[in-house]
Amino acid sequence: MTKSILGRKVGMTQIFSENGELVPVTVIQAEPNVVLQKKTAENDGYDSIQLGFADQKANRVKKPETGHAKKANTTPKRYVREVRNVNTDDYELGQEVKVDLFAEGDAIDVTGTSKGKGFQGTIKRFNHSRGPETHGSRYHRRPGTLGDINSMHVFKGKDLPGQMGGNQVTIQNLEVVKVDAERNLLLVKGNVPGAKKSYVQVQSAVKAN
Repeated sequence: MTKSILGRKVGMTQIFSENGELVPVTVIQAEPNVVLQKKTAENDGYDSIQLGFADQKANRVKKPETGHAKKANTTPKRYVREVRNVNTDDYELGQEVKVDLFAEGDAIDVTGTSKGKGFQGTIKRFNHSRGPETHGSRYHRRPGTLGDINSMHVFKGKDLPGQMGGNQVTIQNLEVVKVDAERNLLLVKGNVPGAKKSYVQVQSAVKAN
């Protein structure tokens, strides 16, 4: 069954392992999540729970959100995600889910929103090679040919300049280095998607060995 918790990326640091190895880690602050909703196969066609993290500002809350959170005896949350493939019998409406759900050495997948990098060309966006710099060349950082002459249109999926970043990204098979239940912190080996203070979802690895 899937284990999952929502949190906020604090930043990166490094710690020493027991054998003296220096390990780069990402710190994820995962304050207790609240179970906002339970779905069952009998009523909804599948089993899942809905987790909420971080209280929403009062001036941004709408009445439906207030009513939805009130059923779980909590306040509206800013970051809400649904988790499938769970045993709903293990959860109750309004229950708090804490970081001790995970243990050191667990393999996890972390999903977040990548940093936005604005409008970029194909060299930065898709790692294209550049053209000659001299001998009268006017082709330096252009995307190149857009297709053959007979099609008379640009095929879908062609690498072109455009908005870069700001996408949902999942990094798989990361390792939980340390669980600090007192401060609600998860230390994850390596980097995770997103900027500092951005929201992330941590769940047990799908492709764990």
